[in-house]
Amino acid sequence: MAKKTSTKGNPKPRKMLQNISEIRRYFHRSEDPIYFVSATNFNLLGLDEWAKNFKYISYIDCYDGQHPNVFCPSEAPHAEFQSIEDINNYLLQHKEVIDLIKRRGGKPKFVFLMFDEETERLVKELGGQVWFPKAKLRTRMDNKIETVRIGNKAGVPSVPNTLSEVKDYEHLRKVCEKAGIGHDLVLQSAFGDSGHTTFFIKSEADFRRHEHEIVGEGEIKIMKRIDCRGSAIEACATEQGTIVGPLMTELVGFKELTPYRGGWCGNEIFSTAFSPKVREKARDLTFKFGEQLRKEGYRGYFELDFLIDKKTGDLWLGELNPRITGASSMTNHAAFAHADAPLFLFHLLEFCSKKFRLDVDELNSRWADPDMIDNWSQMVIKHTEDSVDVITKAPPTGIYRLKDDGRVEFNRFDYHRRAVENENEAFFLRIQKPGDFRYEGADLGILVTRGRSMTPGFKLNERAKRWIHGIKSQFEARPLPTAVELSETHHKIL
Repeated sequence: MAKKTSTKGNPKPRKMLQNISEIRRYFHRSEDPIYFVSATNFNLLGLDEWAKNFKYISYIDCYDGQHPNVFCPSEAPHAEFQSIEDINNYLLQHKEVIDLIKRRGGKPKFVFLMFDEETERLVKELGGQVWFPKAKLRTRMDNKIETVRIGNKAGVPSVPNTLSEVKDYEHLRKVCEKAGIGHDLVLQSAFGDSGHTTFFIKSEADFRRHEHEIVGEGEIKIMKRIDCRGSAIEACATEQGTIVGPLMTELVGFKELTPYRGGWCGNEIFSTAFSPKVREKARDLTFKFGEQLRKEGYRGYFELDFLIDKKTGDLWLGELNPRITGASSMTNHAAFAHADAPLFLFHLLEFCSKKFRLDVDELNSRWADPDMIDNWSQMVIKHTEDSVDVITKAPPTGIYRLKDDGRVEFNRFDYHRRAVENENEAFFLRIQKPGDFRYEGADLGILVTRGRSMTPGFKLNERAKRWIHGIKSQFEARPLPTAVELSETHHKIL
């Protein structure tokens, strides 16, 4: 008789996740606490409904305490925030946050919009893990100069450009003549927020205005200026291959929304945003870029900006964001996300210890189907006037209605974007609250509507303008009693 083999003490083989249904079920039943730590929960809005024990730890309470999964600690003394990383590091050291994490127990996992090596150290002290590539690698990937080089390796071309330090205007002209890109230029430094480190240079006078931000900043990306339309696409580099989301339009530089020329101020997602040829090309280039990122050691969520030449239809790589972005809320709420799973869930899957198998080609083919995309837009509303005051009244987060006479009125509290029923309703996420300083460039809030916010010619449509005016008119403020200088390094939340 054969000897019976004992399995006592041997761990039971873990079943591999084989399909989308099993992946969804895994996260609905997972006991691992996952925290999104940031200024607000905007970027991963709604993810708490896909992953059990997913909580938001936020600096700004956009919901006046009414969101069940948002935790905002009470204000504690801190140095002035210079970055989102500063906000996150402050939160991770806050006693109330530490107490919450310890009270909930388990092996905590953390995701961020932005983080640095200090963030990694603080997470380790809390006994947790950062579910993103290392900060050092992300910083290298986030370098706009490095993006060009990665794109070149992947066969994803950037706008005709040259990479060089710039000593002065004459040196810039010589560099451009050698590269054959002319003298009508767009310059970008290696790092910086949208619209803040992009310079349009056509003359020496243009150069003089930005000289202090160009000279001495190291290698600069010097591009031929083209007449283009901006677009954005998000993806996730997994061990099974790169999963690609839909191509979205970008709202850029609208004076009603932002004071920054070239500044991002929203997105639209709809199936016919671009021609089938452009959509297919963008998806193909994004997949190639993602596969190159895997070779570079990067995995997980990322976003690419593409520039589409209005004259030729050529598609050029704009920049890489190796992280979630302001557009992530759009990607993770699209119809395909509800049919299968949000793109960010695959990012979580990549960093958890669970083995999985996916047919990435089949998934990408399904997500490319126009029927998997519904029509939405979001507008990031900033204070656009060159003034500083103190907010005394601010519209609360919730569902608003656009009346026939153009007025916008609050209808009810909600924190679900899907609660918007038609194009005359919108979800508004309030950022600035009473008592906050309202200064040029301050984020007042994000407005999410069904349908388009731009015309076929990519200008703000009249409905969008009425929404913007209606929301802004609900803010009230008082002047400062004395002159106050506010730095532009005030925390930017998106």
